[in-house]
Amino acid sequence: MKRFNFKEILEIVCRLYVFFFLTAYGLGKVIGGQFYTATRMPDGLDLLPIGQVTDFDLAWVFMGRSYGYMLYIGLAEVIGAVLLLSNKTKLIGTLILIPIMVNVIVFDIFFLNEFGALASAIIYFIMLLLILWINKDKIMLVIKTLTHFDAVAKTSTKEKIIKYAYVLLIILIVFAFNQFLVSWFGYGAG
Repeated sequence: MKRFNFKEILEIVCRLYVFFFLTAYGLGKVIGGQFYTATRMPDGLDLLPIGQVTDFDLAWVFMGRSYGYMLYIGLAEVIGAVLLLSNKTKLIGTLILIPIMVNVIVFDIFFLNEFGALASAIIYFIMLLLILWINKDKIMLVIKTLTHFDAVAKTSTKEKIIKYAYVLLIILIVFAFNQFLVSWFGYGAG
């Protein structure tokens, strides 16, 4: 009989737990049920002066204002969660979900007065970190691969000056094009 592998069991628990909950939250956003929308808002909230609206209500109205944004976040949560189900894609799913969970945690700290949602987000985040820790050898190999570069041949000062002059010129061209687009399209209503 094969020995009991606690790390393997722990990883599967983390992957499935995060999958179930983030899929539920993601689908809630996709169908428009998690945040307040113009058509679904608590009675009288729209009549309050902005200074009297609670942080929670203000945050929920803001997050529900754009269906496109809710769809983007919801689909990212669902896609990341589904990727956790396969051994081949679990680390990609984890790396998609970690920044989302950091954002949720920061959002909950600054906007929500109740700490249940924050506690849940921290648990999901810790579980994602555990998945990375259990797979630390693969993660370290990726980091080493991404940060290892072959030795560069020595270049003269003149070559460095010419190279950085080209870099500066291209940055200026990109900046000018960016400013042109901003002037053409405008900054928006804000």
